[in-house]
Amino acid sequence: MNDVLQLFSQYDIPGAFLVNIELTLWSALFSMILGIVLVVMRISPVSSLRTVSAAYVALFQNLPLTIIMVFMVLGAFAQLKLSFSNQFDVNFFWLAVVGLTLYTAAFVCESLRSGINTVPLGQAEAARALGLSFSESAFQIILPQAFRGSVAPLGNTFIALLKNSTVAAAASVATESSSLMSEMIEYHANSIVAIFFIFAMGYVILILPIGALTTFLSNKLAVRR
Repeated sequence: MNDVLQLFSQYDIPGAFLVNIELTLWSALFSMILGIVLVVMRISPVSSLRTVSAAYVALFQNLPLTIIMVFMVLGAFAQLKLSFSNQFDVNFFWLAVVGLTLYTAAFVCESLRSGINTVPLGQAEAARALGLSFSESAFQIILPQAFRGSVAPLGNTFIALLKNSTVAAAASVATESSSLMSEMIEYHANSIVAIFFIFAMGYVILILPIGALTTFLSNKLAVRR
């Protein structure tokens, strides 16, 4: 216990977890937006849009996240000169958000598509019979029902996103939890058990409420048939 208290007094551990939370929230927002665009393309009557969406999902679902993060630094930043700020910490934070967003959006798309599969086909046919366009039927009829059926897979996707935010260290985000843990192990090798305990419990504390909320919403919003 003394080791744990000493580590908390020397390092800003809550601040490191806060960076991971910020990475997760921004990436969740942007990946949800991109995921919705991708799933609409996936169910579009235009074959080229379906092909592009399917190719995107297949590519990013099968790419290791670490490779994407390294590319954001060595490719997008160093070679393509993509920059969000003159401050290195801010710039690498947003590069990590972009990498996490591109990766997670593929899983958001598939989660939403699983929800769309729960919507009876007659709903889309009724929308067409009423004269609604594809976009109107998608956003007014299909997607609102699909969200109710995809709460659980979306919750699992965002739990994975929170854990994946530790890979931001590969994008040179030096203030998040995994970077701080590496630094603490380097200078306090005799307290490895305490260090692992701190960070393991930190993620358990963050993830358990998300899981409980996902279960509650999944049961609350489930479509009774």
